[in-house]
Amino acid sequence: MDLWSIIGWGGSALVVVSLLQTRILRLRLLNLVGCIVLVAFNLVIGVWPMVGMNAVLAVINVVQLYRLLRHRHDTSEYAVLQVGSGDAYLKHVLDAHAKDITRFNPDFTAATAPYAFLVQRGERTVGVVLAHDAGEGRAQIDLDYVLPEYRDFTPGEFVYRRSDVFTDHGFHQVVAPRRMRESAGYLNKLGFHREGADLVLTLT
Repeated sequence: MDLWSIIGWGGSALVVVSLLQTRILRLRLLNLVGCIVLVAFNLVIGVWPMVGMNAVLAVINVVQLYRLLRHRHDTSEYAVLQVGSGDAYLKHVLDAHAKDITRFNPDFTAATAPYAFLVQRGERTVGVVLAHDAGEGRAQIDLDYVLPEYRDFTPGEFVYRRSDVFTDHGFHQVVAPRRMRESAGYLNKLGFHREGADLVLTLT
């Protein structure tokens, strides 16, 4: 097998792998790279219909990536809705993603979380934050769950930094569960800092 055949198969493999991704951003990036490789491959061997098709797909991916990245911090694209802890739709979301939630939060139970917030992107629920009152003006996070498609983004910022859902209840700090220490990169982006054994966000 010559070099260009390897490149062509590699580009095709990238396109296939991209379609197996659950994360939207990763899907678009891999698909874009695969399309660019296939444009080059088909240019070399002179298969013009495939050049045209992959060039169009590459442009579509660029446009979609631009839209995703442009609106990732846009408050007009996201909304935070407070719901009751016994809300039927909240229960449906938690049940539908119970296996994935348990994977990252093996000791999670919704019973101790009277504060419940849904992060919405249009009509789509992209995240759930559950919390309880830890005293002294602190809200203790019980669950910060983001659907797999949106894990390359930080929808939690719309709960903690871009809304008043916690301060409206008299909280001045949010405390992350200790099991989230391994997600320190995500929490640091949201403004959490280490305070003793805890990761804490001071609300403004």
